[in-house]
Amino acid sequence: MAGWTFDRFFSLLRTTTQSDELEDDVSEKINQVDDVFGVNRDLPLNYVFRADVDGKLLDCLSRNQHIVIYGSSKQGKTSLRKSCLQDDDYIVVSCQNRWTLTQLNSAILKRAGFKVELSESKTTTGEHKIILEFEGEGGLPFLAKAKGKTGFEGAQSTEGSIEYAALEIDPADTNDVIAALESVNFKKFIVLEDFHYLPEETQRDFSFSLKAFHEDSKFTFIIVGVWREENRLIAFNGDLTDRVISVDVDRWSPEHLREVIKAGEPLLNVTFDDAFREQLIERAFESVHIVQEACRKTLRTENVFHTQDQHKIVAARANVQNVVADVVAEHQGRYSGDAEVGDICSAFLSRRKTRIRTPSSSDIKNYQVVPPEWKRPE
Repeated sequence: MAGWTFDRFFSLLRTTTQSDELEDDVSEKINQVDDVFGVNRDLPLNYVFRADVDGKLLDCLSRNQHIVIYGSSKQGKTSLRKSCLQDDDYIVVSCQNRWTLTQLNSAILKRAGFKVELSESKTTTGEHKIILEFEGEGGLPFLAKAKGKTGFEGAQSTEGSIEYAALEIDPADTNDVIAALESVNFKKFIVLEDFHYLPEETQRDFSFSLKAFHEDSKFTFIIVGVWREENRLIAFNGDLTDRVISVDVDRWSPEHLREVIKAGEPLLNVTFDDAFREQLIERAFESVHIVQEACRKTLRTENVFHTQDQHKIVAARANVQNVVADVVAEHQGRYSGDAEVGDICSAFLSRRKTRIRTPSSSDIKNYQVVPPEWKRPE
């Protein structure tokens, strides 16, 4: 993607290595517990760089290939994107559960800066075309620029001259979408959040569009979705092989989870009891969400809501199994089937090629201790 340079790549890596040098200063700032260990819209203050995940995404961003960020719910997909990209590097389209390919492409064009209006003209399939106008700097209307001959109906241009005209396109035609984006010199990454919300037919249709975007343009899509299959889009369209790179966010090792806890401690001027920390990591099913929520709940229970004036040891008497059970129980209502319940409780374990039984709804409801069959084999 134009604009993404190796200088930027290495600057991001330097930023992560410098974070340790700032640890002595962070405790001087007053931070809220929910900004450190809670789930919020911004990047968590205790975000941890993982070489096999963040490093892989940074490498992928410079390769001009589409990227799929996938994993279980609340395992850090959005945080990964926010950590590796600046706000002006990309546009974000939040996918909706009833969108067709036409509606998805229209949403992309809107986020790219186009004003989209329905045309009276229709495509060969009977759907209405759309008319595009582009807003320039300062929000002023700026009609898309066309040089030479164009394939847009209604565009006014002549060979060798530059004129401005509204574009009338078929939003279901990938070629028209590419031409529209190129006409305004669009150069940002296109992030499709919650891609799993789209109807399966729309996901399949867009998988074929991705090949055209790869072959006929320099636009790069970053697709973010909740699923466990590494090659989901390739299953829809086999031609995407070697054109799409997948990044698995579920790779939370015990060492990474330990870093998450330790990174949050100086921000609040606290230290978690060693036994609590290790038991939590052991019982968290390798889920960063369970670790974050368990730490947040424990801190609030001990009346720690922000950075402490004096250093404090916390969780010395906390019951880890009860805390984890509470976190799991709070999210049980979001899931309707055993596989989905397992997504929260054993996101990592369920995908391993080991004989591990996925917890059922009744298991979670009656959870007291971690059953032996849920543990990772030695």
